Amino acid sequence: MGRFHRHDDGTVHSHEHDHDGHQHGEHAPGEPEHPEHAHEHDVGDHSGYQTGTERIEVLERIFDENDHAAAHNREQLEANGVVAVNIMSSPGSGKTSLIARSLAALQGHVRLGIVEGDIETAIDAERLGGYGAQVSLLNTGAGFGGECHLDAPMVAHALTGLDLGAIDLLLIENVGNLVCPAEFDVGAHKRVIVASVTEGEDKPLKYPVMFRVVDAVVVNKTDLLPYLDFDLDQFLANIKLVNPTARVFLVSAKTGEGLPEWLDWLHDLAPHTHVGND
Repeated sequence: MGRFHRHDDGTVHSHEHDHDGHQHGEHAPGEPEHPEHAHEHDVGDHSGYQTGTERIEVLERIFDENDHAAAHNREQLEANGVVAVNIMSSPGSGKTSLIARSLAALQGHVRLGIVEGDIETAIDAERLGGYGAQVSLLNTGAGFGGECHLDAPMVAHALTGLDLGAIDLLLIENVGNLVCPAEFDVGAHKRVIVASVTEGEDKPLKYPVMFRVVDAVVVNKTDLLPYLDFDLDQFLANIKLVNPTARVFLVSAKTGEGLPEWLDWLHDLAPHTHVGND
């Protein structure tokens, strides 16, 4: 079975491969492709792939059902005065550390909720407890097939574990993955990617869909910059090339450097704050 992706216009494109080898060149395994074929692939030519109509129809139905559920999630959140932020990243970016620091700083100022997405374990959900936020754990391995991303029906299930009327800002921590989470609308109002400086400055170019769909990029672990061969200027230029309108925050979840600007952005998203009011 091949991979697929959805374009910005909503169309689904399937990449099918022959399990015995690539069909698009008729070359034996290990035999180099003809130069003209290599050139075509370099410029992104997909003419060699076979696209199954039935498969595309199935994928379109999956996305249609997901988008319908996402719209319902948004309606439910808005009916309760909740703004939701879908926070995505690769594993190990420091996403959970950033959320923990954010909860600690915003506690008492904004009523917070968390949807904690992981394939297995309650480690991160337990870590985020104790900051005054409601936490709803969502393990994708528990009845959801162990998916590498959250989708709208999963988030709809997680919302049943929250008192939305007592939340102003909902942070959805997606499963660590730079591919699939970008393709599924979960009903959030804003999307954010946390990118660590340890991941390399090429990531916006290698994973453009993820960086293109977000409203903000949090560049984390800036405290490690003196010890890394990381070109921050090039990384920022790559972000701008893929998504020129994205807000960029340079932070260290460990030291707190750069966090005030990020926290102000989160605080301003909350439509209202009841903390401390009668």
